[in-house]
Amino acid sequence: MNHTVVCIGELLIDFFCVDVDVSLVDGQNFQKQAGGAPANVCAAISKFGGHAVFCGKVGNDPFGHFLKKTLEDENVDTSMLMFDPSHPTTLAFVSLKANGERDFVFNRGADGFITEAEINQDKLNEGKILHFGSATALLEDPFQSTYIKMMNKAQQQGQFISFDPNYRLNLWEGNVEAFIQLSRECIGLSDFVKVSDEELEIISGVKDRKQATTFFHQLGAKVVAVTLGKDGTLISNGQYEEIIPSIKVNSIDSTGAGDAFVGATLYQLAKLNDPIHALQDPKQLKEMIEFSNRVGANVCTKVGAIKALPKLEDVL
Repeated sequence: MNHTVVCIGELLIDFFCVDVDVSLVDGQNFQKQAGGAPANVCAAISKFGGHAVFCGKVGNDPFGHFLKKTLEDENVDTSMLMFDPSHPTTLAFVSLKANGERDFVFNRGADGFITEAEINQDKLNEGKILHFGSATALLEDPFQSTYIKMMNKAQQQGQFISFDPNYRLNLWEGNVEAFIQLSRECIGLSDFVKVSDEELEIISGVKDRKQATTFFHQLGAKVVAVTLGKDGTLISNGQYEEIIPSIKVNSIDSTGAGDAFVGATLYQLAKLNDPIHALQDPKQLKEMIEFSNRVGANVCTKVGAIKALPKLEDVL
């Protein structure tokens, strides 16, 4: 049986400033880490023994080759990873202030230049589930158009589509309305949609969660998962809605927890003969989300996204 999950989007370098409570102006020491939400989801799926393929583009430079090696060390299939000879690997520079605010500079590179002609459609068609979880894909063409065309093709072919808008204010500041409209278009093509509480309100335009999830279902989403941090996850399939509690942990770093949640959910769905049917069964849906909540909470107990991923036996 085909259990393949293809994750489409950005793979980049995060340079975290390790100096305490400084801006990027004053920061001197930076730590290099692999980043990108779709890559984190891939790593989570592979960690549990699933088959995950990453589809995206990096520069043909040392950073790009470091990222390829990082994914392969996690047993992620990189056969759809492209190297761009003309554009460098995307870089993000982040420092953390004492008040929790982030100083953030984003240097976009190769991930934004994927064209439809470069996508191996035969390989993409092999995916049982396609996950569109990029923070940067919808920003501008050519990747914006490529991304949405890929979603439309997948829906026409009956592939299971997962979508996480991964809103970042730093990237969309001054252009939030475009983010809302593009996200709504993607939600209308999706079977499983994961959003944060903030994203739910921004995209729907309403504060009431019940009204907001109803709006998402009216757009076309079959199942909506709203992550609520320590309070768990609100799950809705249009008929059944419940907040599934998480487990209590000593949270150190929440980076990658949402991606781990998505990866854990897609790992479970990919093993099923009929994921759509499973999402309509409240009991089965609740059991899956309970597992995914445990995975997300576990990631918060360690520093880093990929490095903090637990093994399957640890979660069970």
